[in-house]
Amino acid sequence: MRFGILGETRVWRDDGTEVPLGGPARRALLALLLIRPGQVVSSDRLIEEIDPDGALSAHALQSQVSRLRTALGPAAAIERSGAGYRVVVTDDDVDACRFERLAGQGRTALRDGEAERAVTLLREALDLWRGPALAELTESETAQAAAMRLEELRLAALEDRIEGELRLGEHRAAIAELRELVGRHPLRERLAGLLMRALSAEGGQAEALVVFEESRRHLAEELGADPSPELVALHRELLSVDPSPSPAAPPAQLTSFVGRDEEVAEVAGLLRVARLVTLLGPGGVGKTRLSVEVAGVAADEVCFVELAALATPGDGAGPARAVLGALGLRESGLQVGDGPRTPVDRLIAALSHRVLLLVLDNCEHVVEEAAALAARLLAACPWLRVLATSREPLGVIGEHLYQVRPLDGDAAVRLFADRARAVRRGFAADPRRVRRVCAALDDLPLAVELAAARLRSLDLGELEGRLNDRLAIASRGSRPADGRHRTLRSVVAWSWDMLTEPERRAARRFTVFAGGATAESARQVCGTDAETLESLADKSLLEVSRGRYRMLETIRAYGTERLDEAGDRETALRAHARHVLELVRTADPHLRRAEQLEWLPLLVAEHENLLAAVRWAVEAREIATALELLAAASAYLWIRGASAAVAPYAIGLLGALDDTPPDGLGEEYATCVLLGAFDRATWLRHRAAADRALAAAWSGDRPGRYPAALLTWMMRNVGESDAQAAFTLLSAQHDSPEPWVRAVARFVSGFGALDARDVAPAEREFGAAAEEFRVLGDRWGAALTLDMLAGLAGGRGDHARAIALTDEALTLSGRLGAQEDAADLLVNRGDYLAAADDAQAARADYAKAADLARRAGSTTCLGAALRGLGDIALRKGDLDEAERLYTEAAERIDPHWIRSLGNRVRTLAGLGRVAEARGDHATARTRYREAAEAAAASGSAPDALRLLGLPDALSDALAEAVSRR
Repeated sequence: MRFGILGETRVWRDDGTEVPLGGPARRALLALLLIRPGQVVSSDRLIEEIDPDGALSAHALQSQVSRLRTALGPAAAIERSGAGYRVVVTDDDVDACRFERLAGQGRTALRDGEAERAVTLLREALDLWRGPALAELTESETAQAAAMRLEELRLAALEDRIEGELRLGEHRAAIAELRELVGRHPLRERLAGLLMRALSAEGGQAEALVVFEESRRHLAEELGADPSPELVALHRELLSVDPSPSPAAPPAQLTSFVGRDEEVAEVAGLLRVARLVTLLGPGGVGKTRLSVEVAGVAADEVCFVELAALATPGDGAGPARAVLGALGLRESGLQVGDGPRTPVDRLIAALSHRVLLLVLDNCEHVVEEAAALAARLLAACPWLRVLATSREPLGVIGEHLYQVRPLDGDAAVRLFADRARAVRRGFAADPRRVRRVCAALDDLPLAVELAAARLRSLDLGELEGRLNDRLAIASRGSRPADGRHRTLRSVVAWSWDMLTEPERRAARRFTVFAGGATAESARQVCGTDAETLESLADKSLLEVSRGRYRMLETIRAYGTERLDEAGDRETALRAHARHVLELVRTADPHLRRAEQLEWLPLLVAEHENLLAAVRWAVEAREIATALELLAAASAYLWIRGASAAVAPYAIGLLGALDDTPPDGLGEEYATCVLLGAFDRATWLRHRAAADRALAAAWSGDRPGRYPAALLTWMMRNVGESDAQAAFTLLSAQHDSPEPWVRAVARFVSGFGALDARDVAPAEREFGAAAEEFRVLGDRWGAALTLDMLAGLAGGRGDHARAIALTDEALTLSGRLGAQEDAADLLVNRGDYLAAADDAQAARADYAKAADLARRAGSTTCLGAALRGLGDIALRKGDLDEAERLYTEAAERIDPHWIRSLGNRVRTLAGLGRVAEARGDHATARTRYREAAEAAAASGSAPDALRLLGLPDALSDALAEAVSRR
């Protein structure tokens, strides 16, 4: 017989049938006896617990016991013992006792590292629960105490079970349950920690930090306590994720590498003594594949840059921007002042201290720009090496040329046989016949692969005969490079001619893709189906890698000629542009929601296609399409920091327009002006018209189409004389039907309150904006507002909150791949740690920020980090080191960029304090005056200067200078 008190009190026979117990008094009596099976419970206690009102007499209790004995039968005895009763059953017959045993065994297994066994035991234990324990005894003190103890054990078992599941990798399934449990038990730190781990394992570091912050707030508000050391340690662990993106790896190879081991060793050896090596050879000879293999053995860190699809828009910066993209470096579109540094300057800053092999693939069509870039980088970056592939030398001093020749005879035969077996299982043939085929193809790897792919439909004899006819083969020796090029072209043409007409049409239209394509994109633009694409891949006209189709440059060049010949080029390019436009339009709203982490990688993969579509639209004077493309892609470009990549196209497009927006495209025009604002003359010419267009688009109750432009417009105008107009436009959106815009309006209103020197309303507005961004799932907006809230918290001395908010902002920025923003936030966190007298932790943050800033190529962020390190050195009394660091910081911090003015003030003030410590009061006064002038130039409110953490006397002097201004 089995007894249950984990829920309504019930009893079951061994065959599973339930024993009828009768009324509530009888059930309550049995439940009280089962709390401690075998232990005597006095009659007085039983009477008091069953009926606190005292209506139950001793005789009535005896009657209930008698009836209960009858119901249970001989399987369970209720014995009279002294002045009370006890139930004689084994512990394992009672679900509560069995639960405790299984839960204890599960916890032991978990502690011993046996997660799978632990989960099995704990699930079995928890399955015994049918509802609240001892449900009938709500007024019994004894029962309620027992129920509370059992409930605590149940929660602990739940935590153990979930921890075991997390150890087994079942993160996603646990998140929903943990969210519900944390909501019901907000003070249980272990549940919060488990949810943080589960979220982090699924890529939700930002969400995990939100859980920590909420737990910290609940503990403080309800218990007046701080989080436990264990939860704080987990919080720190989650913050240790490095936001640095990895450089682009060489493309994955789906086929074996045949016959060039000696060449790999030679080129790798050459790179040990030469900093620039160029692999030369005709198309199809295997330069790219050789570079991939060399990169795998010649360097620990490699950045592979594909230049094949690049077309320079006239500014000569195409290869440099391609390298920036391959390194994962963001270009900020929100700088103000004298304009951004060039992409080459950014690369030099990022690579000057980095040991890296840079592979520039397919340089021939941009050889002058590629050569100039390689020369600049090699001169400025002593640890950099460059491996280039080209059909002609770069012509740079110090360049070492390595001629890539066709395969030797045996290697060509092995390559042919390897590829032939891929399309015809069990392929075997006389090696001499295969050798004749390879010799006819001049042993060019691409030609050999194309020919071998034909064995899917031809036998070797037919293949040999058709090649003889096609190439007019006669007895001949090896030919020069131009002759081999003609051979390859003939083989490509032969492979092309053997395609069906639908295959040829799809192949030639595929050439409009600049960065490869997904199957769906290829089907739409090429007007084809999946079977045709697979057939082209089978015949080696397309390659498939990581879910994307791509075309080798040699085949693409031939296909482009066929596209022109068919008169289909404009149609295909227009279809490509419309497809890209539809993609970015679809993605745009998701970028302001929680799905942004899913959509950003999709758009990153299509980045080259976006640039190609914009380039075609601008060059073809398809004004409407070009404006729509730029506007729809603008949020992606700003979030990813890639807006500089389209700036030349935006500037060119605006040059073809007067300062009147095209009909119905005012908002698109304004967005184009923002994207082209890198050019000061363009910005000044079009700013007023763009302002009017944005105001018209966002007036009344009808929202505009591109909300991200509003925030960027405000940030772009911060340093302008008429910034108030932009502020007014944004502030008017508090009641916008677009929730993201409402959040932005609150964010901007916070600055308005700060300008009025009213910190409390500013904090309310920033806090409301942060919460709205969190609800939407927008990490970009949330990071901006959290940074502001952290600054305010630090300003009033709440350093713990400032650090917690910056931690969350760091994780959000890290998820977006924002190295420069991460460096900036690390400096801020270092400042808060230093203010909290944790100099060691502050120094670690400054040092990490400096490393990130170098990798990101951000001299201003590096200057801020060096300023922080100077503060630590000054605190330690190391005046020489402090002066060196402050001096280096002053050289790097941009005096015109508004976000860097605070660090410039602190750097100059630091130099003043160094001079003052040395007794050089004249120099100190000069530095303090410079700091005051810099603060006054920033327009900072006097109270805001105290956020810099300067001595009171200096803060007063700076505040006085600002007030006078």
